[in-house]
Amino acid sequence: MTSPPHTALPVELGVLLAGRGAVASARVRDALATEGLTMRSVFTLRHLADGPVNQQTLIDLLGVDPSSLVGVLNELEGLGLASRQRDTADRRRHIVTLTPKGAATLQAVDDVLDKADNDLFGALSPRERDQLNRLLIKVADTASCADKF
Repeated sequence: MTSPPHTALPVELGVLLAGRGAVASARVRDALATEGLTMRSVFTLRHLADGPVNQQTLIDLLGVDPSSLVGVLNELEGLGLASRQRDTADRRRHIVTLTPKGAATLQAVDDVLDKADNDLFGALSPRERDQLNRLLIKVADTASCADKF
């Protein structure tokens, strides 16, 4: 006796993304935890990888409240991944820099996240992954929620 073919019930895209998003979020957070990091800290490190930046510019780039960023920077400094120094041109400002340990950690994070992506999207071809990436970026760019952390 054979079972009937499986027919998926139509599901709203938002519901489908929410379900898969919860799985992806848990896997990514678990992967980052192996490096002792959070999504917030990774977003911040990625911006610092482009070179030193003043703290206010970093707040603007991340679209966050200043107190939120201060907490993340305290965490990153405590781990030795970033440093803050007073701006010699304007002593009221801080310049934030990725440390060599931060750069090495960011590379390790990229490796861990690549593995998580392979686990999550292994059923997709490289072309399908690229298409999904482009579509999700397009959705994110037009979404009303601009908060990145």
